[in-house]
Amino acid sequence: MFYRVTVIKLLALAGGRSLACCLLLCSLMISSTVAKVYSLPEGNSRLIGEMQYHKVVKGDYFQLIAEKYDVGFLALMAANPNVDPFLPELGLQLVIPSQMLLPYGKREGIVINLPELRLYYFPSNSNKVHVFPVGIGRQGLATPKTVSYIGEKRKDPVWRPTAEMKTRYFLEHGKNLPDEVPAGPNNPFGQYALRLGTSVYLLHGSNQRFGIGMRASSGCIRLYDDDIEWLYQHVEINTPVRIVDQAIKLSYESNKKLFEVHSPLTADDGSVSQPEISNAVSQFIGDSADNMQILLQQIANPKGLVTELLDDSLAEEN
Repeated sequence: MFYRVTVIKLLALAGGRSLACCLLLCSLMISSTVAKVYSLPEGNSRLIGEMQYHKVVKGDYFQLIAEKYDVGFLALMAANPNVDPFLPELGLQLVIPSQMLLPYGKREGIVINLPELRLYYFPSNSNKVHVFPVGIGRQGLATPKTVSYIGEKRKDPVWRPTAEMKTRYFLEHGKNLPDEVPAGPNNPFGQYALRLGTSVYLLHGSNQRFGIGMRASSGCIRLYDDDIEWLYQHVEINTPVRIVDQAIKLSYESNKKLFEVHSPLTADDGSVSQPEISNAVSQFIGDSADNMQILLQQIANPKGLVTELLDDSLAEEN
């Protein structure tokens, strides 16, 4: 409830008390999301999905739109810079980030790419991939990069905050956390949870819908309730899991070169860096100064959208 209450307070302070009430009622009425499933591209192609657009109507705000299209809140903000996420202009056409490049690596099990705040699930013996927005660990409580597996599945999990969580909560709020919170509306795990191996890290639901697709957790991976329920029903024990950090993704398509840039993770000390231009990225861009400029623009202001480079011959002519 913290994020929802924060938004309500911000709107009320801005003189939008009636809008704040509407926002709260709308957020309470939201009950389902539309899971994204894509056909896997052939060969070495990594491109999936198509661009979508949404025309803002009365009552729209980014959280509502993000849930409607099952995309992340920050991803929607990055794709639509300089748009007020709480009061977008009526009639404005928003870009929905529903086209993407698959992360590098084997297409199996669950792959979570931290910078883009997305989870990819590749079912066995299938030519499909299911894509979900996720919330990950905030600054100082980062979700670790790891290779693991689904070690346990829980329905109606009990939340038992660690001693560290209790201390941190008391320092931040001046109140004590209980030793455990049973299943129900006050449980931050929601109704379903999947454990990574034997670790303390879980993929789980949430009792606060505002926060999915953001860096806001204590290290676990949060999903919308409908998304984690689907995964709980379809993902088997021992399914492999890889958590990766790929801020820049590249793809050689049949007649073009595509790339996608996301904001890198904030370091524990609060420092923000730009994505590294590795040798592989430099070779992909080539000798074209125009294409390098396109990349640098995306690095400076990452939109998380698939971007096409200029044809090398055209770039040379320019």
